[in-house]
Amino acid sequence: MRLSQMLFVTLREDPAEAEIPSHKLLLRAGYIRRIASGIYSYLPLMWRVLQKVSAIVREEMNRSGALECLLPQLQPAELWQESGRWDTYTKAEGIMFSLTDRAERQLGLGPTHEEVITTLAKDLIRSYRQLPVHLYQIQTKFRDEIRPRFGLMRGREFIMKDGYSFHADVASLKETYQVMYDTYSRILQRCGLTFRAVEADSGAIGGSGSHEFMVLAAAGEDEVLYTADGQYAANVEKAVSLPPDAVPTTYKKVATLDTPNTATIDALVEHLQCHPTQIVKNVLYRAVFDNGRVGLVLVSIRGDQEVNSVKLHNTLTSLAPNYGATKLLDLRVADANTAQEWAATPIPFGYIGPDIEDGVIKADPQIIPHWIRIADHTVTELKRFITGANRDQQHRVGVNWGKSCPLPAIVADVRKAQAGDRACHDPTQHLETARGIEIGHIFQLGTKYSEAMKATYTNEQGEEVPLVMGCYGIGVSRLAQAAVEQHHDAQGIIWPLAIAPYQVIIVVPNIEDGQQMQVATDLYDQLQAAGIEVLLDDRDERAGVKFKDADLIGIPYRLVTGRAIAKGEVELVIRASGTKSTLPLTEVVRYLQKEIAQQLGR
Repeated sequence: MRLSQMLFVTLREDPAEAEIPSHKLLLRAGYIRRIASGIYSYLPLMWRVLQKVSAIVREEMNRSGALECLLPQLQPAELWQESGRWDTYTKAEGIMFSLTDRAERQLGLGPTHEEVITTLAKDLIRSYRQLPVHLYQIQTKFRDEIRPRFGLMRGREFIMKDGYSFHADVASLKETYQVMYDTYSRILQRCGLTFRAVEADSGAIGGSGSHEFMVLAAAGEDEVLYTADGQYAANVEKAVSLPPDAVPTTYKKVATLDTPNTATIDALVEHLQCHPTQIVKNVLYRAVFDNGRVGLVLVSIRGDQEVNSVKLHNTLTSLAPNYGATKLLDLRVADANTAQEWAATPIPFGYIGPDIEDGVIKADPQIIPHWIRIADHTVTELKRFITGANRDQQHRVGVNWGKSCPLPAIVADVRKAQAGDRACHDPTQHLETARGIEIGHIFQLGTKYSEAMKATYTNEQGEEVPLVMGCYGIGVSRLAQAAVEQHHDAQGIIWPLAIAPYQVIIVVPNIEDGQQMQVATDLYDQLQAAGIEVLLDDRDERAGVKFKDADLIGIPYRLVTGRAIAKGEVELVIRASGTKSTLPLTEVVRYLQKEIAQQLGR
């Protein structure tokens, strides 16, 4: 392609809307253009990148035995209502674009396709003889993000590969799950990315187990915790660990002390000259279930630890049937302002104990009349600890679980693991931290959707049983930007060769020089004939502008038809390292063919 014939506009300054390097560079280099909040046009260079990423994904998926299809983007609400996710996606999380057609039917733009694919399986799969089957698609998805940001990282419209497998049993699912784990690893390796596969929370998709594939980058929104021995890695939302040992207290008996202005752990530690591991802090949450009932949640956790909101959400979801509900719609920390909605008497925030009375909750049919009390594992073994006295400006010391304070009936892991904690699999290993960009996520769904939507098959015994499902997603457009986030420098993008829009760019410093243009044109024709993807910068621009643009757009190899052509040579610049050398004109094609084949593993 000749750059003079391409719609190609670069920017010299960082756009005000961009916050992270990859977003700035894709805008500046003319790869994408913002149309509206979270909505971008993919310009010609970017579309070539996305086609290459899609081709790698497609090749590896086909290699795995999966079958490509294409599912509708517009989905009937009744499918999502049947699975029980309509309210979650349109109200609780609010991420699904919903609309009504001329016949007053409710529809949604698909952020994901579990419901559609399960409906197909329900209609088409009858017998165990048809199993397993694995279908996938590469398609545009839609998500009404509350705060679209970072360009293609968190957009409202994006390209994604999503796949779904159906099985007769869990053993078969696990086989395909492992195949997908290996497939995703190969995809990211082929795209030239450094990544880590980590244990993850399944979120609104559901299922019994999942892994995220994280591209490591400083701008990553997710925190990954891992051990140096390579035996453990997890998203911080899912991570487990052994906390530091608690420091024993010196209190011999229970006493109530005046502790003015100690509503925070730091203030209490300073006032009592104690250690935060000796404190049981109690955090209040307001939970709303899908039947409209409000639950007041009291979490007791050690003073040096933080509550993991995802773990707490999952714990409360598992408790939902106890309150006539099926799922949790909303969870947020309660404070003095929100307490007015449900508190019958003033709440001593900052001085609450695990045994605060149920009577402080208003009598209201929509409010569960007792605290949902949850104790994190970090507090269950504490002796003679410090906690709130349920009176303003007072704490109790020397408290033990039992007579002086009942241990909550529900004990669960709701703490946030953190760097420095000891690893569960080997206490001599300590968790380390890194930032990651989630590119892929694979799930063992089990029968969550097939049971809800009555998608069954006949097994060998002639019984009708639910299909066992798996789900596998990878963000195509997100992966492309993540590659830039991981591969760039002060001058611009450094594309990995496998997904670069072109492999080689030929820069003509002076198009008025007939010899420079002739050499460049000959090389352009020879490289194209050899199957090498080449871009010819034949624009009527200064040489300095062309060199800056070449660095900015990040093509892996640059050929310059400058002074060296007088000696029958051309300058070669490798974008990743910046190294410069000269090649005889007669060796250029052969050299690049060898280098490209070696890098691409051909």
